Amino acid sequence: MDSFGASRGRRRKRLGDMLVESGLITAEQLQEALQTQQESEVRQKLGTTVVDMGLASDDDVAKVLSQQLNISRVKLSDYHIEDNILTLIDEKLLRKYMLMPYEFSPENPNILRVAMSDPMDLAAIDDLSIVTGLHIETHVTTTKDVAQALDRYFGNAEAMKMADQFTQEHKERYGNRANPMEESEEIKQAPIVRLLNQIVEQAVHKRASDIHFEPMEEQLRIRFRVDGVLQEAMRHDMALFPALVARIKIVSGMDISEKRKPQDGRMSVVVDRQEFDLRVSNLPTVFGEKVVMRLTQKKALTRDKKDLGFQPEDLAKFDKILSHPHGIILVTGPTGSGKSTTLYTALSELNTEGVNIITVEDPVESNLAGINQVQTNPKAGLTFASALRSILRQDPDIIMIGEIRDQETASIAVEASITGHLVVSTLHTNSAASTITRLADMDIESYMIADAVVGVIAQRLLRRVCPECKQMVPLTEFEKEEMHIRPEYRSREILVPQATVGGDCMNCGGSGYTGRIGIYEIMPMSNMLKRIIIREGSAEEIENQAIREGMKTLVTSANQFVLQGVTTIDEVHRVAYGEE
Repeated sequence: MDSFGASRGRRRKRLGDMLVESGLITAEQLQEALQTQQESEVRQKLGTTVVDMGLASDDDVAKVLSQQLNISRVKLSDYHIEDNILTLIDEKLLRKYMLMPYEFSPENPNILRVAMSDPMDLAAIDDLSIVTGLHIETHVTTTKDVAQALDRYFGNAEAMKMADQFTQEHKERYGNRANPMEESEEIKQAPIVRLLNQIVEQAVHKRASDIHFEPMEEQLRIRFRVDGVLQEAMRHDMALFPALVARIKIVSGMDISEKRKPQDGRMSVVVDRQEFDLRVSNLPTVFGEKVVMRLTQKKALTRDKKDLGFQPEDLAKFDKILSHPHGIILVTGPTGSGKSTTLYTALSELNTEGVNIITVEDPVESNLAGINQVQTNPKAGLTFASALRSILRQDPDIIMIGEIRDQETASIAVEASITGHLVVSTLHTNSAASTITRLADMDIESYMIADAVVGVIAQRLLRRVCPECKQMVPLTEFEKEEMHIRPEYRSREILVPQATVGGDCMNCGGSGYTGRIGIYEIMPMSNMLKRIIIREGSAEEIENQAIREGMKTLVTSANQFVLQGVTTIDEVHRVAYGEE
């Protein structure tokens, strides 16, 4: 047990020495981190500096602290923190020291167990002991874990407090009259600025990809899209919405005075020391301007291909397609299916010193070192097609087109691939086979499609079932038939996961799912497929031939993950079967 007194006894150890002793960083890296810490305008802890410099992760530092100080590491999502503990300490103090009390010691109710990102912080322990009148037993966790716990227990309350503060000030200023929207002064009100920051932080902590601000007749509804599904996060008085919209417009570079036309903007925020890019869109509705923010973590789009969810046989096909020196590689699927991540991963794989890679995107979603990226600007005449013509004069080896949207872009892309370039791009189609017929619909000659396309990857994202609260249930006879379980195995009991929706699981927030994984339909081009394309065969013929050659459909890939315990049949029905 780590009591307050015992905590003091180990303070002589220094974090830097521990990190070096554990082999996490070298002595030279420690000196570099100490120098950076000294030169920083904002005084921050050494552990934070080490993480910011990329020398170690939060998890690495927490692991070293746990081992070197001989204290246990905790995960706050494993605990349901009671109200009598949450009311002990003011939220501001918790955020100041990045710590979270989570339970009383079962052996002694006068000992409060606290999870800390820095269990060596004497000042924090002293303050907690004075405020609570209790002994403090320290345990270690990460800054991110504390931030998520604070957001889980105090986030909505903090947002409501700021919203109420703004609403009260609004009523005092305008009475029951509508806000005249003279926002130059109104948007400077601290509650609105803090409210918007709080909403974005809460969305990040919940792993949301989008934030929806929806004006209704009497209330403002805010929803987060988490793992592809919208969830209501909070509701506020409509009185604060005009000021909130104005704040969003200003920070994202939109015209604050234009309320009748849709607008697009962009902004960057830093949450938990990580930079996020927000693409903002607003749309006039009958009750006001609906705003949607799409969040992208700048580092998240580039991943190791092994982390995308490829099964071993799919990974081999993916590598084979990428090995072609020229031709078109197409990634297809609806919005939000992970196409950009797959494209960026492919580019990272191809990005070597000996090749010239140029992209044309709308917008540029992530900056890649060593790659020349062009953002379209239709107002200036820089469309996908016009940018592609210029790119072809820049001696490229590999060209990435964000999306093939029209016949002109498709035609230039095909011609570029036939003349010795490797082109990677996306299309919005339901399957790999229908991508070929979509190109034909764009008036591309069938013999050119057959010659140019080297592979097509159709994909979707499935939610992973929460490992903490999932239940294992047997497949029904109908489900076994639906999943094409071989007849000789149908008499056996086969257990698959089922999501527990609406529970009190802290890991998934009651959604039953946490995180997503990709399912893929990979169609390398073969001589037989080329013959079918040249004679203008249907998408069904192309798909049947590709399956004979070993292609797994999206449904087959999804069913594999069900049998592996990664996702549920309900999720397969929601995502994959709906596309057939």
